[in-house]
Amino acid sequence: MPNSSSNPAGIRPAGKRTFPLNADQSEAAQAWLDFGERTPSKPRFASSVVLLKDSPTGLQAFMTYRPGGSPLGTVAFPGGTVEPADDDVTDWVGPSPLQWAKSLGTPNVDLAKRHVVAAIRETFEETGILLAGPDASSLVESVSGPEWMKAREAIASQDTTFAQVLERRGLALRTDLLKPLSHWMSPDFAHRRFDTRYFAAVRPVSQQPQLLDSKGVWGRWACAADVLAARGTAALGDEIGLPNTAGLTLGELSVPAVEIILEKLAAARGCIAYLNHKRPSNEYKPELVTLPDGSFGLEVSVAPASEGAACRER
Repeated sequence: MPNSSSNPAGIRPAGKRTFPLNADQSEAAQAWLDFGERTPSKPRFASSVVLLKDSPTGLQAFMTYRPGGSPLGTVAFPGGTVEPADDDVTDWVGPSPLQWAKSLGTPNVDLAKRHVVAAIRETFEETGILLAGPDASSLVESVSGPEWMKAREAIASQDTTFAQVLERRGLALRTDLLKPLSHWMSPDFAHRRFDTRYFAAVRPVSQQPQLLDSKGVWGRWACAADVLAARGTAALGDEIGLPNTAGLTLGELSVPAVEIILEKLAAARGCIAYLNHKRPSNEYKPELVTLPDGSFGLEVSVAPASEGAACRER
């Protein structure tokens, strides 16, 4: 793999890239080969949101720790599974579900809507950032009080639905504040497979992220360039300081989607440039490969970083 030390942003070239497997993934890959490749499990639909803000050192994203061997990675962006109750959200402003289906490159309008709702719901549940308002030109200003935390906990425990929280407060989803990024499929050998849509959104100026009281372990704003510069070290894993993170590098803590998105962020000159960049709805599916030393890796064909070329100056 090419060394990125000469590139301050840590950007690596387009083309086929190989990423390491963590211990659990290696075990699943070995079982997949030992028992003969078979029909992969059906993936669950999921959404993840790259929450952004500008900083003097470069574009920052809010990253969190995800317990339980999440297919989104141990360190990732906010996100989670599409739920049946996401269909209940009807108050909607911004691009229509049909327009979103076109943006996501899918003929399934209902599924496109679910992905958008799940993206906004999961961001609210995990960080308290709520992309919703009373109308198409307004955004709810403060969501940091105990009542809002209680609502988030109720959604997390499925004691209430996101739709009910919005309805009680007269709020509609601001779908215009989301931008589609990419589409990732879990590799065939994975025990738990996700079909994940990644989105991006800028942090509203009147809102600050706050981890969920009952589930939050670690989360902070991370400068993409800084994370990439230290990706060959255990700095991030040691900072989190848990038994399943200490001593691990970025590649061992995250899925390839996270690392590639961080590279795109590090190449961009700011939130506006990054979000306004027109990008195709690329689909990525990492493939299992055996490396020369006998270990396993994930091979991904990475598209050229055209947005980086356009937004490299900071």
